[in-house]
Amino acid sequence: MQATENLVRKQYLIAPRQIKKLKLLADKQKTSAAEVVRMAIDAFNPDVPIEMNESELFDLVSARVKEAIKDTQETRNRLKVTLAALEGER
Repeated sequence: MQATENLVRKQYLIAPRQIKKLKLLADKQKTSAAEVVRMAIDAFNPDVPIEMNESELFDLVSARVKEAIKDTQETRNRLKVTLAALEGER
């Protein structure tokens, strides 16, 4: 926070668990709870979806698993070729 920035006092209701979390974050960052709240507000981007629906998440995970399987199969094939070449050199 810049010292020259004008601040406005606001009151918001938050749950006790959020107060505990806010205090932990402030202590960890060695700053005030108010500064943590300001940083969180600045970091929030409303254009990014907060939650993916179940099918979108499943599709994303499925695509990543398929990529991992393909990469693993390609790596295994390269290893087989390399091992066969090494055995031929003996």
